Amino acid sequence: MTKSNLKTREDDVEADDEEQGNAAPANVSGARLKSFLERIERIEEEKKALAEDIRDIYSEAKSTGFEPKIMRKIISLRKTNLEKRREERELLDLYMSAIGMVE
Repeated sequence: MTKSNLKTREDDVEADDEEQGNAAPANVSGARLKSFLERIERIEEEKKALAEDIRDIYSEAKSTGFEPKIMRKIISLRKTNLEKRREERELLDLYMSAIGMVE
């Protein structure tokens, strides 16, 4: 849909709102705001469904003997680039050594 088509649809909805006595302030498009809110709500529902799917996968992995806590840590590490992981590991080792937790 092009911007001109979108603008026309928004103008039509605003005109309908005005006819029904639901006029929004001059600088706020009620139809556009509602569209944004509905899109956010739809995506929030999708996020919820995806989170449930992820929990199911961790549960399945746990039932076959894997430790979900460790799996989450690996996922986190895989998101971080190699150099950043090395820096964090060096700092962790340094701090652990400073408090007497040398391995």
